[in-house]
Amino acid sequence: MNLASIIDPHPADRPALVSRGKVTTYGELRDQVAKMRGGLLGAGLGKGDRVALLAANNWYFVSSYLAVVGVGAIAVPLNPASPAPAVQGELRSVGARLAIVGPTGRRAIAGVDIDGVPSLTGVLTAADLLASAPADVVEVGDDDLAVLLFTSGTAGSPKAAKLTHGNLRSNIDQVLSLPAPVGAEVALAALPLFHVFGLNALLGVALAAGWTVVLMERFDAHAALEAVREHGVTVVSGVPTMWSALATLPGVSHDDLAGVRLAVSGAADLDPVVSRLVAERLGVTLGQGYGLTEASPVVTSTLGHKTPEGSVGVPLPGLEVRLVDAGEDVLVGDPGEVWVRGPNVFPGYWQDDVATAAVLDDEGWLRTGDLAVVNDDGFLFLVDRAKDVIIVSGFNVFPAEVEDVLRSHPAVAGAAVVGVPHPHTGEAVKAYVVPQDSSSVEEDALITFAATYLPRYKLPATVAFVDELPQTVNGKLVRRVLK
Repeated sequence: MNLASIIDPHPADRPALVSRGKVTTYGELRDQVAKMRGGLLGAGLGKGDRVALLAANNWYFVSSYLAVVGVGAIAVPLNPASPAPAVQGELRSVGARLAIVGPTGRRAIAGVDIDGVPSLTGVLTAADLLASAPADVVEVGDDDLAVLLFTSGTAGSPKAAKLTHGNLRSNIDQVLSLPAPVGAEVALAALPLFHVFGLNALLGVALAAGWTVVLMERFDAHAALEAVREHGVTVVSGVPTMWSALATLPGVSHDDLAGVRLAVSGAADLDPVVSRLVAERLGVTLGQGYGLTEASPVVTSTLGHKTPEGSVGVPLPGLEVRLVDAGEDVLVGDPGEVWVRGPNVFPGYWQDDVATAAVLDDEGWLRTGDLAVVNDDGFLFLVDRAKDVIIVSGFNVFPAEVEDVLRSHPAVAGAAVVGVPHPHTGEAVKAYVVPQDSSSVEEDALITFAATYLPRYKLPATVAFVDELPQTVNGKLVRRVLK
């Protein structure tokens, strides 16, 4: 079954989306998506073609996403706030044939050198596609690709993870099997939809369940609470920094989230201090989960369990999880790398067999790069990351990408990047830079330079200038010394 069919069973008059002050019912959404499918087919797009989506959290994104997947093409959601060089590189790396842009995405695509993306045949808006006659959903198999999502991966530089129709639907079904509200829920979508947490764990789950999705184009704590009150929001998903921002607003009380029946945190470690603060000031108990893009994304959850503080819960139904060290399963209480196997585990990275082989074995086990322990009752506790990825407000930042940009500056001889604790974003990027012998460069100038190539969350918050970087005798950077 095509993933796009998740919107089909719901009553036509039920509200599906609230976006830009307008309510779209499920019937209206189905009509919009059918016309956009016709527009895509009329433009020669079809099964296997990659279509980039550059839009904020609004109906443009949702309708375009469902239409692209619905014709059997592969949706490639991109950050619409990314600098043009980053967008251009991502378009080129997946061989995108078309880009669909919303108002925010137009600014991102305007700076792209289209000639530098030879596969790209055009840039369209949702309005362009809506002018077409409706077309039916294209049938696909579970193993057909639905989405390519850029991720730092479990190792290496950012790459596009392949997620199939079966992967995404399986994880939606796994999440919906958990004990949770099952009525006509109203979900707040402040998580970015170009991120797997927002795309599948929030949007996919909500549309499959027939909920109403209230779309916020950017997160603001005051605006989020207003949206909760105005639209009767009952489900709120967020990253720890969002929950911290909500709980520390002056004057907040239990009344602000009185109607919320399900509150979930994910994408980064949840500090127990934040969890307790949310309970005290907002009156809600946060559920927590653990996942990664390569698992579509949810692996464990605390929902339905009396979970010890600090645990990320137990595996979802239908998933196998092992903790492995030196090829052997560890004993209870000993740390091991989290290995995952199940129908939601991805088939690999786009056109990168080496990176795929590094994380997927012949039996289908995904090596996550995260270290955890399990207690006698089967609850999982994350203890460390085996990989160097930095998590900023729930977004993965791989040091190599930032280092490559810094080293491209003519005044930089060497650069290394690490994650450091940050009170608002969980972690921040800190850069250590060795200047060229005869050059002088200032911290602000380097950060401004990096902003030309990197989205804001990947930028160094601070730059320290050093005479040399710590290395092994073989010349390999010793990042732990910097940390």
